[in-house]
Amino acid sequence: MRNALGSVDTVLLLGGRSEIGLAIVARLVRDGARRVMLAARGGTVPDEELERLRRLGAEVHVVDFDASRPETHQDVIDTAAAKLGDLDVVIPAFGVLGGQAVYDRDPEAAARDVAVNFGGHVSAGLAAARRLREQGHGTLVVLSSVAGVRVRRANFVYGSAKAGLDGFAQGLGDALHGSGARVLIVRPGFVIGRMTEGMTPAPMAVGVDEVADAVIEALRSRARVVWVPARLRPAFAVMRLLPQAIWRRMPR
Repeated sequence: MRNALGSVDTVLLLGGRSEIGLAIVARLVRDGARRVMLAARGGTVPDEELERLRRLGAEVHVVDFDASRPETHQDVIDTAAAKLGDLDVVIPAFGVLGGQAVYDRDPEAAARDVAVNFGGHVSAGLAAARRLREQGHGTLVVLSSVAGVRVRRANFVYGSAKAGLDGFAQGLGDALHGSGARVLIVRPGFVIGRMTEGMTPAPMAVGVDEVADAVIEALRSRARVVWVPARLRPAFAVMRLLPQAIWRRMPR
């Protein structure tokens, strides 16, 4: 529940080693959040990340979470609620950024990664939404991507999973309308960070801190969708209208 100053008190990060997720959590703690659970595969998070949050004043808990095992996701949500109480902000921040060339050679790898990037978010998102609906408040932060707004041939497997995730988040937000709970959809462009290390940044690339700052501002304003950077929104309004013949020639 938000405190008297409007700050959230509890945060659950699904994908507890996520660079973007941890940056968002750190900002929420600076703003007043005091109870945090980091859900990560194997129940392990780097000690420096735990200490950083504790130095900022948070009580931090860690739990095992495997995005590829949807049958366990409801238990993770229930464990977080039992430990933290009401969940004010839930951030699913897990995913796999595989290369299209790898997927072309190995369709099974493509299917496994899509199961995490889309299916894992569906099961975790629905489990979290059930809890938020029962509480009557709370925000699910869905990290979508402009890669799913119009899918490019260069990464169409990854982009198609993000397209599915974005549509799921829109529908879930509508389903929660009137319950007190809500969904915030985040659509960043290319993010410079550990996940994209060694890749050539795309135009209008942003850093992890820019994404985290935008999420915090959107939570404060209770926005429904945030593009990072904001100028991507008008850019993609144009890109959606490009003829397919031109779109196919977009740089790989």
